[in-house]
Amino acid sequence: MNEPNRTEWEIRCAFNSFCKKAIKCEASNAHRDVRRHQLREVTLSSLSPQEESQLYTVDRYFVKEYTDNSICVAGKRITPKLLAEALRTLPEEKRNAVLLYYFEGMTDNDIAKLLNISRSTVQYRRTSSFELLKRYLEERAYDDEEI
Repeated sequence: MNEPNRTEWEIRCAFNSFCKKAIKCEASNAHRDVRRHQLREVTLSSLSPQEESQLYTVDRYFVKEYTDNSICVAGKRITPKLLAEALRTLPEEKRNAVLLYYFEGMTDNDIAKLLNISRSTVQYRRTSSFELLKRYLEERAYDDEEI
């Protein structure tokens, strides 16, 4: 950098000039890039609902596993909520017989002793409940699209 004809002052001035040109070029490039980005930018408020829905994604790996506990019977989709509603529509004595038999695993004799009624009454209540449940579910169950 030591040229014989240049003084230290001239070298500083040349370096200063070079730095100013480099900074001016970089500023010009930065302004150009900002303008280019501004022309392409779209505000979120100006997006249509379809465009807005394309901005994100939702993982649905286990959605069906946790939300779809329904079963398909005879072309009808029966959900747990619908089954619970059907059980609630039964008269209390019939509902008790069904719940004790199927959910508590009790026999007709055990239920008869617990409720202080005859075994045949327990069997009648349990079996007659099926007709009521069947009618309720047939009227309100969803048609299954997957069939």
